[in-house]
Amino acid sequence: QVQLVESGGGLVQPGGSLRLSCAASGNIFSAYTMGWYRQAPGTQCELVAYITSGGRPNYADSVKGRFTVSRDNVKNMVYLQMSSLKPEDTAVYYCYARYYNTFWGQGTQVTVSS
Repeated sequence: QVQLVESGGGLVQPGGSLRLSCAASGNIFSAYTMGWYRQAPGTQCELVAYITSGGRPNYADSVKGRFTVSRDNVKNMVYLQMSSLKPEDTAVYYCYARYYNTFWGQGTQVTVSS
């Protein structure tokens, strides 16, 4: 069982930056693929980015060049650095951990608005 707790969401102006953090419990964190989904009202959940157990990142086309996913296997943390934010990035962002099963955090709201 893995428990995930996100933090770092909030309100930011277009063009601004935010860093989301996800703290994970469990003693095999390094074996998990970790990542982020998001869901805006009235839309399907979208995979934003993930990072493999080997440290290889992958991104949705919509965030390439603007978002960076990273992990700290000592602290059991995964991060999503978001820059050049756009109003269309507004969503609830969910951290997940995947090995044989998938575990989810509770979500954190990101609102990009002037």
